[in-house]
Amino acid sequence: MKKFREYFFITLGTLMVALATKFLLAPNKVAAGGVIGLAIIINSFFPFLDIGLLSLIMNGFLFIVAFIFIGSKFGGKTIYASISLSGLIWILDKVVTSNIPITNDLFLASIFGTIISGIGMGIVFNQNASTGGTDIIAKIVSKFIDVPIGKSLLMVDFIITLFSALSFGIEIGMYSLLSVLFNGFVIDIIIEGLNVCKQIMVVSPENDQIRTFITGELERGCTIFTAKGGYTGNDTYILYTVLSRREFIRLKEFIKQVDKKAFITVGDVREVLGEGFKNISGEE
Repeated sequence: MKKFREYFFITLGTLMVALATKFLLAPNKVAAGGVIGLAIIINSFFPFLDIGLLSLIMNGFLFIVAFIFIGSKFGGKTIYASISLSGLIWILDKVVTSNIPITNDLFLASIFGTIISGIGMGIVFNQNASTGGTDIIAKIVSKFIDVPIGKSLLMVDFIITLFSALSFGIEIGMYSLLSVLFNGFVIDIIIEGLNVCKQIMVVSPENDQIRTFITGELERGCTIFTAKGGYTGNDTYILYTVLSRREFIRLKEFIKQVDKKAFITVGDVREVLGEGFKNISGEE
């Protein structure tokens, strides 16, 4: 069931990227980096070569190069995501033969294309997968010229946008560069939004009941700290736990029933690694 969920969301994410590419970015020649951006540039010179087919060929070639130079460090989910993205774009090209964009406004196409594509890629990345492409090039560049992967990825995408400017003009090149920069921002927001949890601290004389509810009903861990009240000077306990938003709602309703005077602090946590959540390797 877990594997089905992961591959379902990877497919959903790649579908969003494919739709954004087909109906917004590609028809307006906005090559927002990556293998897809490079495929858009090549397709403009050789229209008989489908963008999906081009990206599939390039991704296949890059995977072979990656296996040769940096070893088999790419999981099945990344291979599936890259093939799915290329395949979905190829299918859309075959089903919708016209190359008419939803809008001819470059600004709208760049913004909405990047938002939809960024959301899709964020969903894929949240499943510990990647769409391949320039990620692979960046890893190879990073290995041979000792540049951090983040900077090498930006460098590779910048070169693609430079080709876009040379191929389609400086205006479209600038929109392509804007899309590259904005895309990373959207991806970060999506990943953070999907992974936000609640960090909760509770001070209550009913901490035993609350602890039992957390460990028994919610099946989450918690930690109890011994403390001393600053005003009363009495010994007390602080219960600490991290829950999903839905679990926190259930906990809050339970605390209302057992102690309406409980003192609770709540904060957002952007990422949680450890038992019950994802470990450092990214598996749940």
